[in-house]
Formats: sequence, C-alpha cells, structure tokens
Amino acid sequence: MRVEIWSDIACPWCYVGKARFEKGLAGFAHRDEVEVVYRSFELDAGSPRAATPLLPLLAAKYGLTEEQARQAELGTAQNARDEGLEYRTEGRDHGNTFDMHRLLHLAAKHDRQDELLTLLYRANFADERSAFDPARLLELGVAAGLDEREVGAVLADDSLFAAQVRADEREAAELGANGVPFFVFDRRIGVSGAQQAETFTRALEQAWSARSSLVTVAAEDAESCGPDGC
Repeated sequence: MRVEIWSDIACPWCYVGKARFEKGLAGFAHRDEVEVVYRSFELDAGSPRAATPLLPLLAAKYGLTEEQARQAELGTAQNARDEGLEYRTEGRDHGNTFDMHRLLHLAAKHDRQDELLTLLYRANFADERSAFDPARLLELGVAAGLDEREVGAVLADDSLFAAQVRADEREAAELGANGVPFFVFDRRIGVSGAQQAETFTRALEQAWSARSSLVTVAAEDAESCGPDGC
C-alpha cells in the first residue's frame, strides 16, 4: 500500500504530522508493506530566496504584535515537544522552500527521501544554522546520503526537478488539498491535518480493506497550514 504525504518544510504542523503519522504507522499490522512517498506543496511559492527573521513575518501575516507571535510559537513548540521533537522559538528564519522540494525529488530517485526530509525539518525547526542557505542545503543533502555533485548540480540549476514539484502541486489541487499536511492512503482515503496517531492507524486499516473512492477525513482540531497561514 502506498501513502502519499503532501507537505512543506516551512509548515510546523507538517513537522508534527510526520511524527504522529510515523507513530500511527508503527501501530499498523501491515506496516512493512506500506510505501511512504512525500509530495511537494509550497505554502508561499512567492517568498524570496533570501531568508528573513520569522517572528516579524508571522506578526505581519496574522496582524499580531511580535510578542503575540512569540506566544503562538511557544504553543506550537509545545505540540512538537509532546511528539518528542525539538523546536526553537527564537532566532528562526523563513525563506523559499522550492530548492528543498527539488532536492527531495532527487532524494526520492535514490530512495533517501525520508532521510532528507527528516534532516530538513530538523534544520528548519531545531538547528541554529539557517536551513535556507545553499551551502547548508548541500551539507544536508550529503548527510542524507546523496552524492555531493548531484546535490550541487540541482542547487545550481533551477530547472532540475522543477517539473516534478509543479506536478505534485497540481495534483494536490486536483485532490482538493488546500492546506498541509495532507495524507492520501492508497488513493482511497484522504486525511487532512496533523491528526493524532490513532487516527492515522485507523486510516491505514480502512485503506487496507477499502475499495471505494477517495474519502477525505477532517477534524476541526486537526491543525494544518494553508496559503493564508497556519
């Protein structure tokens, strides 16, 4: 069975959702027969490549003071920490994630996608060094097991794997995904948002035996990020 996950590295609920999904998968009897594929979704495709401090951006986007934005980040951080994830609330930055998505498609080609995504999330949400610097992306690609020359070639040429990123984003729109994370189980069941591990286990069990069309499962308390914010 294949599970496809649309996500963005800049999305905190994608970071949390990945951890919750993995816990849900661990509780699924047929977990060894599940293939997980990560798909591209840019929350802010028009953002500049040069990274800028995060808190002022959050404050401007949501009409908050920087202190209110800081308090919101503290709440998100607690959710992440509840899942065993590190999360820095001070000194983080934000930038364009297009290069990251292109590298994830390179990683998929070499069966190293999960390794790279894990490193990208950690770099963005937990590490002190910016995840958006090309030199940092090169290091992360190599750390994930990719060839340094291949990673450098992708970062030097915006056209490489660009079509794959755009195809993922078009497919997300066709499936009705207007926010992330968005999980599709064997093209039978869709789950929207960073739901609890038990929900993912139930979705896996349903998809294993389902023969119906795609059904989207959503809950008001399942957090996600969309183009208008998180």
